[in-house]
Amino acid sequence: MQKTDNNRILITGISGSGGSYLAEHVAEHHPKVEIHGLSRWHSTTTASNLTRITHKIVNHECDLNDFSAIFSVITAVKPDAIFHLASHANVRASFTTPLAVLNNNIMGTANLFEAIRLAGVDPLIQLCSTSEVYGGVDTKDVPITDDAPIRPSSPYAVSKVAQDLLGLTYFRSYGMKIIRTRMFAYLNPRRADLFATSFARQIARIEQGLQEELVHGNLDSVRTLIDVRDAMEAYWEALIHCRPGEAYNIGGATSMSVGEFLDLLIKASRVPIPTRTDPKLLRPADVTLQIPSVDKFVRETGWKHKYTIEESVHHLLEFWRKEADQKRRRSETLDEM
Repeated sequence: MQKTDNNRILITGISGSGGSYLAEHVAEHHPKVEIHGLSRWHSTTTASNLTRITHKIVNHECDLNDFSAIFSVITAVKPDAIFHLASHANVRASFTTPLAVLNNNIMGTANLFEAIRLAGVDPLIQLCSTSEVYGGVDTKDVPITDDAPIRPSSPYAVSKVAQDLLGLTYFRSYGMKIIRTRMFAYLNPRRADLFATSFARQIARIEQGLQEELVHGNLDSVRTLIDVRDAMEAYWEALIHCRPGEAYNIGGATSMSVGEFLDLLIKASRVPIPTRTDPKLLRPADVTLQIPSVDKFVRETGWKHKYTIEESVHHLLEFWRKEADQKRRRSETLDEM
């Protein structure tokens, strides 16, 4: 177990889809921890994602591409621990805007690490990376271990590899206590660009008569899925138990193709769901086999997932059913005016 007392934490990207769930987890399960967060001043998700816990956090408006801003926050907060989640994370969009993704993710991380180093603080840092760093994997290399070759297949994945290597370099060169975690596919209602979330959102809209058919991209890719609530607990356990300088895969226990997951959602829908392939949703290069070995992580943390795939599907659909119902009601109100 780490010797650091994690009394004051800082979450970069706290208003984002992952950061907000992590903040909720800490606020609920570790109420004595002082939670600080970074979010961009123009973030449109700050209010909606953090509504439940606004009174329990201290949010700092800060762009990681602004070194002076991040340095000021680090010196003022002096966090005991940092979760670095902030990133441009849309894989498909990264093929369209690769320079923006590379610059934001790589330089933002470099600025964060330099600010920590120059501020003279010594927090425990979790660099939250992704299974996308492994890229295309041959069947003989499945399940994917933590020391599997790095073969990124998208500009986004390249940016995460660079973050990962920066983390290793700052550990080796400056002795910074950086743990690298590589999260496999998670079911996150708040991140609409994920395939599972997009499917649930479209199904909810079809149920409300707001959309006629569900469009999708490649359905053949195989993913191992984890509930976002389990994922956030895993992040906390990694901070407490995992070793700086090491990399850890984190993932669920249920593996299936994207198409099989869509079938699960359709079976849970309240109306028939017509579907079709949209060529615009196909990536120039896709990662088709993402099944992890999490033995190292489980061995060092004792972590176990709590939510079944059925509970995760229900959580995902109910989130978007509420959103679709509110949208329909707003539309009806406007029509009556």
